[in-house]
Amino acid sequence: MQVSKREEEYLEAMYILHKNKGVIRVKDIAKIMNVKPPSVVDALKKLAEKGLVEYEKYDRILLTEEGKRIAEETYSKHVFLTKFFVDILGIPPEIAEHDACQFEHYVSEITVKRMKEFAKFIQEQCPYVLKQFLKEKLEE
Repeated sequence: MQVSKREEEYLEAMYILHKNKGVIRVKDIAKIMNVKPPSVVDALKKLAEKGLVEYEKYDRILLTEEGKRIAEETYSKHVFLTKFFVDILGIPPEIAEHDACQFEHYVSEITVKRMKEFAKFIQEQCPYVLKQFLKEKLEE
């Protein structure tokens, strides 16, 4: 099944809402996604047709197992990429957050896996080099 970047963003937003609030509401999704509630309802209908959410008008919104799996993958990439950009590349947090949000939808699993391996390697084997690199970047 093909899931668009925008659909991944909706699933991730719902995952975060459920994780933080325990409930997913249209108005909260609209706020996170910076859209109007009717746009959220349209997206929910499409996601329900794909079997990624359970949604009935005026009823609770739930991620299906597949919707939750996709949302968790997307969120996990987002968290890792933000941390990688900040901790390894020395990117300011607000820029890292924005870039991770874009990058997470296009990067393959193998690339993320290698980035994780590289981050672990550089942090364990070359901590001095990493500290020196970050120090120089912070001075720019």
